[in-house]
Amino acid sequence: MVTSASWLTPPAKLDLGESEVHVWRASLEAGPEHYQRLEHVLSTEERAQAARFHFQRDRNHYIAGRGLLRRILAGYLGLDPAQLKFSVNAFGKPALSAWPGQPSLQFNLSHSHGLALFGVARHLQNGIDIEFIRPDFATEDIAKRFFSPREVATLLQLPAEARTEAFFNCWTRKEAFIKARGEGLSIPLNSFDVALAPGDAPALLHSAHDPEAPSRWSIQALHPGPGYAGALAVEGKGSELRCWACPIESK
Repeated sequence: MVTSASWLTPPAKLDLGESEVHVWRASLEAGPEHYQRLEHVLSTEERAQAARFHFQRDRNHYIAGRGLLRRILAGYLGLDPAQLKFSVNAFGKPALSAWPGQPSLQFNLSHSHGLALFGVARHLQNGIDIEFIRPDFATEDIAKRFFSPREVATLLQLPAEARTEAFFNCWTRKEAFIKARGEGLSIPLNSFDVALAPGDAPALLHSAHDPEAPSRWSIQALHPGPGYAGALAVEGKGSELRCWACPIESK
Protein backbone atom coordinates (compact mmCIF):
# COMPACT_ATOMS: atom_id res chain seq x y z
CA MET A 1 0.00 0.00 0.00
CA VAL A 2 1.23 3.45 -0.89
CA THR A 3 0.46 6.19 1.59
CA SER A 4 0.45 9.92 0.95
CA ALA A 5 3.80 10.13 2.77
CA SER A 6 5.31 7.88 0.09
CA TRP A 7 5.14 10.48 -2.68
CA LEU A 8 8.78 11.52 -3.11
CA THR A 9 10.58 14.22 -5.07
CA PRO A 10 11.80 12.62 -8.32
CA PRO A 11 15.53 12.38 -8.99
CA ALA A 12 17.16 14.60 -11.60
CA LYS A 13 17.95 11.54 -13.74
CA LEU A 14 15.09 9.10 -14.17
CA ASP A 15 15.92 5.40 -14.18
CA LEU A 16 13.09 2.96 -14.81
CA GLY A 17 14.00 -0.67 -14.13
CA GLU A 18 12.54 -3.57 -16.08
CA SER A 19 10.36 -4.67 -13.15
CA GLU A 20 9.48 -1.19 -11.90
CA VAL A 21 6.31 0.82 -12.22
CA HIS A 22 6.53 4.54 -11.52
CA VAL A 23 3.45 6.48 -10.49
CA TRP A 24 3.46 10.25 -10.69
CA ARG A 25 1.03 12.49 -8.83
CA ALA A 26 0.44 16.00 -10.13
CA SER A 27 -1.90 18.89 -9.46
CA LEU A 28 -3.55 20.26 -12.57
CA GLU A 29 -4.11 23.64 -10.94
CA ALA A 30 -1.58 26.35 -11.83
CA GLY A 31 -1.14 29.91 -13.02
CA PRO A 32 -1.67 31.02 -16.65
CA GLU A 33 2.06 31.07 -17.42
CA HIS A 34 2.41 27.37 -16.56
CA TYR A 35 -0.50 26.38 -18.80
CA GLN A 36 1.05 28.40 -21.61
CA ARG A 37 4.37 26.59 -21.24
CA LEU A 38 2.68 23.20 -21.21
CA GLU A 39 0.53 24.04 -24.22
CA HIS A 40 3.67 24.65 -26.27
CA VAL A 41 4.60 20.94 -26.12
CA LEU A 42 1.19 19.71 -27.30
CA SER A 43 0.48 18.48 -30.79
CA THR A 44 -1.83 20.31 -33.18
CA GLU A 45 -4.52 17.70 -32.49
CA GLU A 46 -4.17 18.11 -28.72
CA ARG A 47 -4.45 21.87 -28.97
CA ALA A 48 -7.56 21.48 -31.08
CA GLN A 49 -9.03 19.13 -28.50
CA ALA A 50 -8.24 21.60 -25.72
CA ALA A 51 -10.05 24.34 -27.63
CA ARG A 52 -13.24 22.25 -27.73
CA PHE A 53 -13.76 22.45 -23.97
CA HIS A 54 -16.44 24.94 -23.05
CA PHE A 55 -15.10 25.83 -19.61
CA GLN A 56 -11.64 27.35 -19.16
CA ARG A 57 -10.87 25.18 -16.13
CA ASP A 58 -11.56 21.98 -18.11
CA ARG A 59 -9.41 23.31 -20.94
CA ASN A 60 -6.56 24.09 -18.55
CA HIS A 61 -6.77 20.69 -16.88
CA TYR A 62 -6.59 18.94 -20.25
CA ILE A 63 -3.57 21.01 -21.27
CA ALA A 64 -1.85 20.30 -17.96
CA GLY A 65 -2.59 16.59 -18.08
CA ARG A 66 -1.35 16.10 -21.63
CA GLY A 67 1.58 18.44 -21.21
CA LEU A 68 2.77 16.76 -18.02
CA LEU A 69 2.34 13.33 -19.58
CA ARG A 70 4.61 14.40 -22.42
CA ARG A 71 7.21 15.80 -20.03
CA ILE A 72 7.19 12.71 -17.85
CA LEU A 73 7.57 10.26 -20.74
CA ALA A 74 10.16 12.43 -22.48
CA GLY A 75 12.19 12.47 -19.26
CA TYR A 76 12.63 8.70 -19.45
CA LEU A 77 13.41 8.70 -23.16
CA GLY A 78 15.68 11.73 -23.32
CA LEU A 79 13.53 13.39 -25.96
CA ASP A 80 11.83 16.71 -26.51
CA PRO A 81 8.27 16.37 -25.14
CA ALA A 82 6.87 17.93 -28.31
CA GLN A 83 8.41 15.12 -30.41
CA LEU A 84 6.34 12.35 -28.85
CA LYS A 85 3.59 10.77 -30.93
CA PHE A 86 0.61 8.86 -29.58
CA SER A 87 -1.99 6.48 -30.91
CA VAL A 88 -5.08 4.85 -29.42
CA ASN A 89 -6.40 1.33 -29.82
CA ALA A 90 -9.94 0.41 -30.85
CA PHE A 91 -11.14 0.94 -27.27
CA GLY A 92 -9.43 4.31 -26.80
CA LYS A 93 -6.43 3.26 -24.72
CA PRO A 94 -3.49 5.57 -25.56
CA ALA A 95 -0.07 4.24 -26.52
CA LEU A 96 3.28 5.85 -27.21
CA SER A 97 4.66 5.38 -30.71
CA ALA A 98 8.19 3.98 -30.50
CA TRP A 99 10.93 6.46 -31.38
CA PRO A 100 13.72 5.06 -33.60
CA GLY A 101 16.52 3.76 -31.39
CA GLN A 102 14.50 4.26 -28.20
CA PRO A 103 12.49 1.70 -26.22
CA SER A 104 8.80 2.38 -25.92
CA LEU A 105 6.99 2.77 -22.62
CA GLN A 106 3.72 1.48 -21.25
CA PHE A 107 1.69 4.17 -19.53
CA ASN A 108 -1.73 5.17 -18.31
CA LEU A 109 -3.25 8.30 -16.78
CA SER A 110 -6.28 9.39 -14.81
CA HIS A 111 -7.49 12.63 -13.26
CA SER A 112 -10.25 13.79 -10.96
CA HIS A 113 -11.07 17.19 -9.42
CA GLY A 114 -7.76 18.79 -10.36
CA LEU A 115 -5.45 15.93 -9.38
CA ALA A 116 -3.83 13.49 -11.81
CA LEU A 117 -1.97 10.18 -11.63
CA PHE A 118 0.34 8.80 -14.33
CA GLY A 119 1.60 5.21 -14.39
CA VAL A 120 4.76 4.37 -16.38
CA ALA A 121 6.59 1.08 -16.97
CA ARG A 122 9.05 -0.33 -19.49
CA HIS A 123 7.13 -3.38 -20.64
CA LEU A 124 4.42 -4.02 -18.05
CA GLN A 125 0.90 -3.14 -19.10
CA ASN A 126 -0.69 -0.97 -16.44
CA GLY A 127 -3.86 0.91 -15.68
CA ILE A 128 -4.45 3.64 -13.14
CA ASP A 129 -7.45 5.36 -11.65
CA ILE A 130 -8.05 8.25 -9.28
CA GLU A 131 -11.41 9.34 -7.92
CA PHE A 132 -12.53 12.21 -5.74
CA ILE A 133 -14.42 10.64 -2.86
CA ARG A 134 -18.09 11.62 -2.95
CA PRO A 135 -20.17 9.93 -0.25
CA ASP A 136 -23.37 10.85 -2.12
CA PHE A 137 -22.18 8.77 -5.10
CA ALA A 138 -21.33 5.67 -3.06
CA THR A 139 -24.87 4.32 -2.96
CA GLU A 140 -26.23 0.80 -2.90
CA ASP A 141 -28.07 1.41 -6.17
CA ILE A 142 -24.90 2.38 -8.02
CA ALA A 143 -23.01 -0.55 -6.49
CA LYS A 144 -25.70 -2.98 -7.68
CA ARG A 145 -25.53 -1.44 -11.16
CA PHE A 146 -21.76 -1.70 -11.64
CA PHE A 147 -20.31 -4.13 -9.09
CA SER A 148 -20.42 -7.92 -9.15
CA PRO A 149 -22.85 -9.77 -6.85
CA ARG A 150 -19.92 -10.87 -4.69
CA GLU A 151 -18.68 -7.29 -4.35
CA VAL A 152 -22.14 -5.99 -3.51
CA ALA A 153 -22.57 -8.66 -0.84
CA THR A 154 -19.20 -7.77 0.70
CA LEU A 155 -20.05 -4.07 0.64
CA LEU A 156 -23.42 -4.53 2.34
CA GLN A 157 -21.92 -6.70 5.07
CA LEU A 158 -19.63 -3.86 6.16
CA PRO A 159 -20.56 -1.32 8.85
CA ALA A 160 -22.21 1.76 7.34
CA GLU A 161 -19.24 3.97 8.27
CA ALA A 162 -16.87 1.75 6.22
CA ARG A 163 -18.92 1.54 3.05
CA THR A 164 -17.83 4.75 1.33
CA GLU A 165 -14.16 3.77 1.57
CA ALA A 166 -14.96 0.25 0.39
CA PHE A 167 -17.08 1.57 -2.48
CA PHE A 168 -14.23 3.70 -3.84
CA ASN A 169 -11.71 0.92 -3.22
CA CYS A 170 -13.86 -1.23 -5.48
CA TRP A 171 -14.53 1.45 -8.06
CA THR A 172 -10.89 2.50 -8.55
CA ARG A 173 -9.57 -1.06 -8.63
CA LYS A 174 -12.10 -2.12 -11.23
CA GLU A 175 -11.41 0.95 -13.36
CA ALA A 176 -7.65 0.42 -13.11
CA PHE A 177 -7.98 -3.21 -14.24
CA ILE A 178 -10.27 -2.34 -17.16
CA LYS A 179 -7.87 0.39 -18.27
CA ALA A 180 -4.85 -1.91 -17.97
CA ARG A 181 -6.48 -4.51 -20.18
CA GLY A 182 -7.20 -1.86 -22.79
CA GLU A 183 -10.42 -3.53 -23.90
CA GLY A 184 -12.87 -0.97 -22.59
CA LEU A 185 -16.30 -2.07 -21.45
CA SER A 186 -16.13 -5.15 -23.66
CA ILE A 187 -15.20 -6.57 -20.24
CA PRO A 188 -18.35 -5.91 -18.15
CA LEU A 189 -17.58 -4.35 -14.79
CA ASN A 190 -19.68 -6.94 -13.01
CA SER A 191 -17.85 -9.87 -14.64
CA PHE A 192 -14.89 -9.80 -12.26
CA ASP A 193 -14.35 -9.40 -8.53
CA VAL A 194 -11.81 -7.31 -6.60
CA ALA A 195 -11.05 -7.17 -2.89
CA LEU A 196 -12.60 -4.02 -1.46
CA ALA A 197 -13.03 -4.22 2.31
CA PRO A 198 -10.91 -1.71 4.24
CA GLY A 199 -7.86 -3.51 5.60
CA ASP A 200 -7.98 -6.35 3.05
CA ALA A 201 -5.08 -6.61 0.61
CA PRO A 202 -5.98 -5.26 -2.85
CA ALA A 203 -6.38 -8.08 -5.33
CA LEU A 204 -8.18 -9.33 -8.40
CA LEU A 205 -10.14 -12.28 -6.97
CA HIS A 206 -12.00 -13.75 -9.95
CA SER A 207 -12.61 -13.03 -13.62
CA ALA A 208 -15.38 -14.75 -15.55
CA HIS A 209 -13.97 -13.77 -18.96
CA ASP A 210 -10.38 -14.77 -18.09
CA PRO A 211 -10.02 -17.32 -15.27
CA GLU A 212 -6.22 -17.00 -15.32
CA ALA A 213 -6.28 -13.22 -14.83
CA PRO A 214 -5.97 -13.25 -10.99
CA SER A 215 -2.64 -15.09 -11.28
CA ARG A 216 -1.36 -12.71 -13.98
CA TRP A 217 -2.37 -9.29 -12.65
CA SER A 218 -1.57 -7.33 -9.51
CA ILE A 219 -3.60 -4.53 -7.97
CA GLN A 220 -2.21 -1.93 -5.58
CA ALA A 221 -3.99 0.74 -3.60
CA LEU A 222 -2.84 4.31 -4.01
CA HIS A 223 -3.57 7.21 -1.68
CA PRO A 224 -3.13 10.38 -3.75
CA GLY A 225 -4.16 12.67 -0.91
CA PRO A 226 -7.00 13.52 1.48
CA GLY A 227 -10.38 13.10 -0.16
CA TYR A 228 -9.13 10.88 -3.02
CA ALA A 229 -8.88 7.17 -3.72
CA GLY A 230 -6.63 5.54 -6.28
CA ALA A 231 -5.54 2.17 -7.64
CA LEU A 232 -2.96 0.69 -9.98
CA ALA A 233 -3.33 -2.56 -11.93
CA VAL A 234 -0.13 -4.10 -13.29
CA GLU A 235 0.56 -7.04 -15.54
CA GLY A 236 2.49 -9.75 -13.67
CA LYS A 237 3.50 -10.21 -10.06
CA GLY A 238 6.34 -8.78 -7.99
CA SER A 239 6.76 -5.41 -9.69
CA GLU A 240 8.42 -2.66 -7.66
CA LEU A 241 6.45 0.54 -7.19
CA ARG A 242 7.97 4.00 -6.91
CA CYS A 243 5.84 7.09 -6.41
CA TRP A 244 6.86 10.61 -7.40
CA ALA A 245 5.27 13.94 -6.64
CA CYS A 246 5.30 16.07 -9.78
CA PRO A 247 4.66 19.80 -9.33
CA ILE A 248 3.16 21.39 -12.41
CA GLU A 249 6.00 23.94 -12.40
CA SER A 250 8.59 21.23 -13.13
CA LYS A 251 10.47 21.53 -16.39
